[in-house]
Amino acid sequence: MAYDIDMIKKVYGHMADRVTKARDVVGKPLTLAEKILYSHLWDGEATTAYERAKDYVEFSPDRIACQDATAQMALLQFMQAGKKKVAVPTTVHCDHLIQAKMGAAIDLQSANKSSSEVFDFLESVSNKYGIGFWKPGAGIIHQVVLENYAFPGGMMIGTDSHTVNAGGLGMVAIGVGGADAVDVMAGMPWELKFPKLIGVKLTGKLSGWTAPKDVILKVAGILTVKGGTGAIIEYFGEGARSMSCTGKGTICNMGAEVGATTSTFGYDESMERYLKATNRADVAEAANAVKEHLTGDDEVYANPEQYFDEVIEINLSELKPHLNGPFTPDLATPISEMGVKAKENDWPINVDWGLIGSCTNSSYEDLTRAASIAQQAVDKKIKAKSDFGINPGSEQIRFTAERDGLLQIFEDLDATVFTNACGPCIGQWDRSDRKGEEKNTIVHSFNRNFSKRADGNPNTHAFVGSPEMVAAIAISGRLDFDPTRDKLINEDGEEVMLDEPKGIELPTKGFAVEDAGYVAPKEDGSSVEVKVAEDSERLQLLTPFEPWDGENLTGAKLLIKAWGKCTTDHISMAGPWLRYRGHLDNISNNCLIGAINAYNKKTNFVKSQITGEYDGVPAVQREYKKEGIPTVVVGDHNYGEGSSREHAAMEPRHLGVKVVLVKSFARIHETNLKKQGMLGLTFKNEEDYDLIQEDDTFNFIDLEEFAPDKDLTIEIVHADGSKDTIKAEHTYNQPQIEWYKHGSALNLIKKENVA
Repeated sequence: MAYDIDMIKKVYGHMADRVTKARDVVGKPLTLAEKILYSHLWDGEATTAYERAKDYVEFSPDRIACQDATAQMALLQFMQAGKKKVAVPTTVHCDHLIQAKMGAAIDLQSANKSSSEVFDFLESVSNKYGIGFWKPGAGIIHQVVLENYAFPGGMMIGTDSHTVNAGGLGMVAIGVGGADAVDVMAGMPWELKFPKLIGVKLTGKLSGWTAPKDVILKVAGILTVKGGTGAIIEYFGEGARSMSCTGKGTICNMGAEVGATTSTFGYDESMERYLKATNRADVAEAANAVKEHLTGDDEVYANPEQYFDEVIEINLSELKPHLNGPFTPDLATPISEMGVKAKENDWPINVDWGLIGSCTNSSYEDLTRAASIAQQAVDKKIKAKSDFGINPGSEQIRFTAERDGLLQIFEDLDATVFTNACGPCIGQWDRSDRKGEEKNTIVHSFNRNFSKRADGNPNTHAFVGSPEMVAAIAISGRLDFDPTRDKLINEDGEEVMLDEPKGIELPTKGFAVEDAGYVAPKEDGSSVEVKVAEDSERLQLLTPFEPWDGENLTGAKLLIKAWGKCTTDHISMAGPWLRYRGHLDNISNNCLIGAINAYNKKTNFVKSQITGEYDGVPAVQREYKKEGIPTVVVGDHNYGEGSSREHAAMEPRHLGVKVVLVKSFARIHETNLKKQGMLGLTFKNEEDYDLIQEDDTFNFIDLEEFAPDKDLTIEIVHADGSKDTIKAEHTYNQPQIEWYKHGSALNLIKKENVA
């Protein structure tokens, strides 16, 4: 039986009436995304047709998922909310704090020792507040969620940007910051600007070397890293129905890399098969009873241009295998063109590592397709030229794959099987062949490939591909290897070619596991004591942020003008910094250390207007805070792209930054700034970015009149006494302005609970 089956049946029980009512209110057929959104309104049945990309709407999500790195801050905030138990089903998954180095057993033992304080904290908080807890080694959050909790037509939020993975099982699943999750845990509505809708029509059928991963690699190339911002991507068509459920999950997972709010597919037979294979026949039965409401209306898919804001069509029969990268997930290159492109750009041709797994591609089917290539290398006497690393998605996947001999195939190629955890995908990788100044290349089946992402080395060129393509390229040892036409020389000196990969959608013997790693909470956790040591380096109880004094903000100094791409990895790095995710002051020492200073093109080297000297960003900002001087961060396009980590908003807030002024924001980061009581503003005229000088002072001269849909005026005073006056736009509605007035959304929640 599925977890929370009564909740799922309740959702399905009112879905028909709510969808019918929404269709009447909107006055036209509905997409799947619209059906799910309108059936999860906080106020119940629809009474208003919401305007896309304009109206803020309150929703009632069905469940919440948190990973250990972000759960710490989310639960530290929830502990201040004054609630005895979470209001909706919630889970915590320990997958980020396990470093890949020697192999699964040793690495897990090491993590349990080095991070025991954090794991114990998360388990005790979960036990106290009715939260399901998945132990270290149980698996990667999104694979575990897909196997156990995702259900067609549901709405879920999660404190990780790749929560969107659950769209592969027909959900609207959205990544959020911890403060958003706290709202829902506390029994409050969750607010989202009603998304735009992008339809992707898939025709034909995948075959040969082309995989579901290639669909999203192609889409990323079309939309770019910000093309999906503020939109839900809905996939449909015969091609969509021909893919496996986990293949759909891969596509939805990487939708985060185009900035999409989420991605989803309509309920079909592949989802039904997956539900039954993962011991959730009861969910499949319930879904079948309302399946007409778990996909878009026929009229929508027949004439998509009339119902979506943008439509993309991809013929899967013609789609070619791709590699995306380096340094950005939207630089899409067909495998057949990689050799020429690599030469033109001086990318290192020799491949040092092939990494398979992560939340994006660690399903049973993924492993079988990659293993079919690895087996050929063994059978055809081809010695792998690159090192191999494997991260199974869950203990259930690992156990089943070991039973069926899949892991042994990789081990026969001297692959290292890492823990069922994120590992290299998020920078938790103690790379055995550390590279220094030497440029080098790795290929992986992960989702992100920003500079320094996997191993902390800016000289590592990371390329994203399907598991089977990663396996083939790693075996060849060359980035320009095209398995559809290129031959390899085996140990006998013979020329051989790799045959097309073969995969198994679901294990023929069924899934199996001895200990999945789940710990259920106490029914009554009131007696559970949560302890945080005062001298802890890993955990720190939170102090509320100060409310706004109601006056104009004047005399603010420029902290940094960030140049080019500034992701949440640049603002708050992961890797070794993950250990401080529960200690706001300690982790603030990585604040903006990866951002490139526009004036000297260096990282972590900015000018202090107090001393006139250059120093690291956190050090300079701490001096400003000590002197009571407010500061401003200026940024480029799509500022805050990438992970949902709210630390990227909390760290500047904690250190005294008052305003982030950019050309444009990534959705989650903008919301996180608002939640933490920051001013997140955009230039009304992008060219005004060029006016900002290194020694500038900012006066926000009409902040006292802060109101929805009203631009703010900023007076910029340059070092020579000259001034420029510019306008800044914002997207704050009145409730969000109240967050700002109170110092944070959490402050407001606490005030309302006390009242």
